[in-house]
Amino acid sequence: MFEKPHNKLLKVGKVLILILIIYILMRSFVFSTAVVVGDSMFPTIKNNQKIITNTLIYSFNEPSRGEVIVIDRDEKVYIKRIIGLPGETISIINQQLYIDGIPYQQTFITDAQSFRTHDVNPIKIPDGYYYVIGDNRRNSRDSRNSLGFVSKKNIIGRAEFIIQPLVDWAVIE
Repeated sequence: MFEKPHNKLLKVGKVLILILIIYILMRSFVFSTAVVVGDSMFPTIKNNQKIITNTLIYSFNEPSRGEVIVIDRDEKVYIKRIIGLPGETISIINQQLYIDGIPYQQTFITDAQSFRTHDVNPIKIPDGYYYVIGDNRRNSRDSRNSLGFVSKKNIIGRAEFIIQPLVDWAVIE
């Protein structure tokens, strides 16, 4: 009729262990967190915000233009937006970004000052690589300069959510 306290405690313990195992597996294979250092993705993501990254997505899908990704390069983590895809030609002339000679509208940049960037001569993206830029064009180490093209193998995952501080919680677009 009544369950012994020992059995009840054992069941609760098993449930807690199962939850812990699921959390560890999710953390290892599905998502990770990172704290943003710097303003290269401002205004989309600000300095010291914590984000959640989907680390499984690119096991089944190819990265797409406009996605914000987390990159592991030279033991440093970078957060950038994919602008160019493998095989495309990128150029920037008079603050206008061109993809295969066609002007690309950067609707995700809301701050006019963030558009400011130097010209980039046409450059073809090699197969298996991506051209990435920070949303804050004036303050970003990215494919225009020392970061260069990014290999798919260096992409940790897609940035999905800003989770800290809580007042800034948002879906990353």
